Amino acid sequence: MKRAAAPLLLEPAPQGAAPALATEGILMCAPDHFGVDYVINPWMERQIGKAERELAELQWKYLAEQLSARARLRFIAPQAGAPDMVFTANAGLAFAGMVIVSRFRAPERRPEERWFREWFRKEGFKEAPWPEDIAFEGAGDALFDRAQPLIWCGHGWRTSKEAPALIENILGRSTVGLRLVDPRFYHLDTCFCPLPGGWLLYYPQAFDHDSQQKIATLAGEEKLIPVSEEDAMFFACNAVEARGAVFLNDATQALQRRLHEAGFTPVLTPLSEFFKAGGAAKCLTLKLDER
Repeated sequence: MKRAAAPLLLEPAPQGAAPALATEGILMCAPDHFGVDYVINPWMERQIGKAERELAELQWKYLAEQLSARARLRFIAPQAGAPDMVFTANAGLAFAGMVIVSRFRAPERRPEERWFREWFRKEGFKEAPWPEDIAFEGAGDALFDRAQPLIWCGHGWRTSKEAPALIENILGRSTVGLRLVDPRFYHLDTCFCPLPGGWLLYYPQAFDHDSQQKIATLAGEEKLIPVSEEDAMFFACNAVEARGAVFLNDATQALQRRLHEAGFTPVLTPLSEFFKAGGAAKCLTLKLDER
């Protein structure tokens, strides 16, 4: 799958679309050991050994460079034998100096837990207790709403259905479970992106009917930005927002225009090599200063 939509030449987004602070912390991990070494999602099928390391490094550095102008980047050292450690969104869920470290469902990723736990402890985060037998894949499946005190939590493929209630109990914030039904969108952040002002960029068909109803009711129809299958398949929803800019792997001009109309500036950061492992911009980042 190869496509690169040309970015629209648009005026800067209106002021007020960027409530995030310039000092917002984002955790990233360099792709020194990145590769497709196993298959744990549909995107990895027939991709083992096909990721181009040098290109991946260039793409990652470009994303980091763009983000560094809008956020304070933090880095964790990559580890040999942990090719997916580059996807720091799955390190855990950080909130007000506390962290829930991930419990990976796939055995291939469980070694990462140790390294992420050590980093969080070194940086002064307080680790919240989490049952060993309940799968939870961090900010890949738990996303903070940007307009109301609410956490959206995906479950069905990687994260257990018990996770939303546990998160609500630990963090004291209302948590809504959303059931994912399409294996291509195995984490919530592959098909759902809360944006400042209450906007929601999402792919409706990735959710069951009840979850679609929850989204419409809680967010409000007027705040929804549904994407086409074409955009969804290029991980347009796997985006990271920083000070009004929305960084994403690719997007049709129609979606770029819609984002701009909502007050955001879309920034295309091609991430084809990470796409082979089932990830893009959001997967490569973890916001550390959620409140």
